[in-house]
Amino acid sequence: MSWERFAYFLDKTGSRWGLIAYVVLFFIYIFAPIVIVVGVSFTATSYVTFPPEGFSLQWFDRFFSYDAFTNSLIVSIEIAILSAICGCLIGVPAALALVRSRIKAANMITTFLLSPLSMPLIVTGFALLFFLSWMGLGVSFVSLLIAHTVVSLPYIVRTVAGVYRGVSPEYEESAAALGATRWSVFVHVTLPMIKPGIFAGALFAMLISIDNLPISYFFSSTSTNTLPVVMLAYLENQFDPAIAAASTVQLILAVIGLLLVERITGLDAMTPAG
Repeated sequence: MSWERFAYFLDKTGSRWGLIAYVVLFFIYIFAPIVIVVGVSFTATSYVTFPPEGFSLQWFDRFFSYDAFTNSLIVSIEIAILSAICGCLIGVPAALALVRSRIKAANMITTFLLSPLSMPLIVTGFALLFFLSWMGLGVSFVSLLIAHTVVSLPYIVRTVAGVYRGVSPEYEESAAALGATRWSVFVHVTLPMIKPGIFAGALFAMLISIDNLPISYFFSSTSTNTLPVVMLAYLENQFDPAIAAASTVQLILAVIGLLLVERITGLDAMTPAG
């Protein structure tokens, strides 16, 4: 083997092993905190330690027996479901109109609807607090719902738009040519084809809502506390494995949601509309 070929072999082999090492380190960086949190939630000790000492479900019992945790979890689920519904009512018609629109401002409107994705959530929450207080809503369940809807809307718009862009307009034109009304075309032709995008966007919006802390923090009260807000308040007073159990519950909800998305629509539906 000539020196040039040997150098080429070392270069290619080194690059390959370097890439493998990078990927392994990346996954360790991502999954190590998750493994630690889940492990701590099953520890038998009264303090946070890893590796966990013994095995116990006492901290999950603590989570479900502590009213602040369970009540806030219910509020989080209610807000997540309602914000996803409101987001669909606004985002689906907007996405359908923008995809087929021929006006020059369509791209600008789409960018505006997706803008909450590019803004820091703490800035969005602060601005919404002042705006909704000016409207007289203040810190309330309605204000919290509106705020979460604003954050959830981009996920619904982009997934529905992404699916709808792949639908040929000939299907709708053929139905209209055969005498179907606009509503009939939407219900019997358009809706079945974009249903995966609606489901994926709504479910992903729910997951974002359940895990949202910055927005929820600005609208927290005794009746509107979400689980992330209560977890933060809990950490300010005590630090025990119950907080790890709460995090594990959130993780389980997220995993179930993503598995449903992958099972029904595929995660490709999450890619932004191009």
